[in-house]
Amino acid sequence: MLGLKSDTAVRWLSQVDEDLASILVDHAHCEKKAAGTAMNLLFAYGTQVPDLCGELSEIVVEELDHFRQVLALLEKRGIAYGSMKPSCYGRKLNDLVRPGEPHRAIDRLLIASLIEARSCERFSLLGEHVQDEELAEFYGSLFESEARHHSTYVRMARHFAEDAVVRQRLEELSEAEAEIIATGDLLPRMHS
Repeated sequence: MLGLKSDTAVRWLSQVDEDLASILVDHAHCEKKAAGTAMNLLFAYGTQVPDLCGELSEIVVEELDHFRQVLALLEKRGIAYGSMKPSCYGRKLNDLVRPGEPHRAIDRLLIASLIEARSCERFSLLGEHVQDEELAEFYGSLFESEARHHSTYVRMARHFAEDAVVRQRLEELSEAEAEIIATGDLLPRMHS
């Protein structure tokens, strides 16, 4: 369902165990970025494909709600929300966006779908792995919306190309995403 070509390495769960606070702060940043991505896509393609407006605006609202929820968890645990160096995951994925339309639209939507898919997988792992019951329940609750965002972005890409073209490009980007996530990051981040 998620289209990922690899599973998260055990290395990441070690990072979670060593510095859960950094993972949580990064998660807040990721939710904020996810809302921004959906908003940017709305500005870029909403007038070209009005059908996208409703779904993209729903994603913006959901991601901002998740952002607020993570901020509340941080505050409850006495963890300061502040700036931090992001992992290189998103940048490396966005470097794969082809220039020129409709390729750019397809790639931006499919990369957003892959980030949502990886987040979904990571949230599922966190829900199973963390000992904190409130966090486990919270991460379990995010699974459905992240999976829905993933499939919504893939469906949106089909407004710009035939299904076979979208599936082929998703396959290519999924392979690249697997390589990027396998490289990892020394910093404990949601996508390290």
